[in-house]
Amino acid sequence: MTISVGDKLPEVTFMIMTAEGPSQVSTSDIFAGRKVVLFALPGAFTPTCHKTHLPGFVAKAEAIKAKNVDSIVCLSVNDVFVMSAWGAQVSPDGKILMLADGNGDFAKATGTDVDSSAFGMGLRCRRYSMIVDDGVVTAFNIGDKRGEAEISSAETILKSL
Repeated sequence: MTISVGDKLPEVTFMIMTAEGPSQVSTSDIFAGRKVVLFALPGAFTPTCHKTHLPGFVAKAEAIKAKNVDSIVCLSVNDVFVMSAWGAQVSPDGKILMLADGNGDFAKATGTDVDSSAFGMGLRCRRYSMIVDDGVVTAFNIGDKRGEAEISSAETILKSL
């Protein structure tokens, strides 16, 4: 079953890159006591993700944070090294926290996982965006068609804030 508005996020472990190297962080570390915009996408460097989805959040980061948002998080079922390299290229100023769900644990636990084996990509997550307040989903935008990032865009999140 897919997560929905009013649900608490599942407790899983993610990876982020720090100055000391890869580091584990939990759902609680990122979301507890904070208002967070989370957007997820199928894969780093893939066309829509790289050219539209992530850059839209980078461009709108200041406006989003001005709405009392503590953090903007980009999640993908990629390893921490890929997410770090992608973040350094697209958001070198660190406006976006690049979160690696390397094994797809969060995607599976939230029902947002998708089998992209037909495209040679294996397990991935669906494209979506959400607002999370103290670990509880308060807005959830999912349903973009393949190659589109309208429903889950930064503009849509701004309207929800």
